[in-house]
Amino acid sequence: MSDNISYCGLDCHKCEAYLATINNDDELKSQVAKKWSRLNNVNITKDMINCLGCKGNKVKTPFCEHLCKIRKCAIKKDVSFCINCETFTGCKKIKMIIDNNDFSRKDEENGKQ
Repeated sequence: MSDNISYCGLDCHKCEAYLATINNDDELKSQVAKKWSRLNNVNITKDMINCLGCKGNKVKTPFCEHLCKIRKCAIKKDVSFCINCETFTGCKKIKMIIDNNDFSRKDEENGKQ
């Protein structure tokens, strides 16, 4: 199960980019690209929506591969999940994810992943 869950606590198998990739769904990739372009005020193409999760050597979106500060930090600190990091409490990198994700918030309250 741990490969399904990203460093930040999101379930990769519920991610629209992951679902579009495993189902080879070009229409969903286009929808996700439009949505993420609007939400992030950047140009994202459907070809960028190709991801099999943030862990390991699998294909990732350009953001996850090169820009995600959370992923970079977890890899640098060699932690499987942010919740396992000694500086997790008060971490500004993870705050938005925790504030907007029930899975991560529940784990923070339980103090474990």
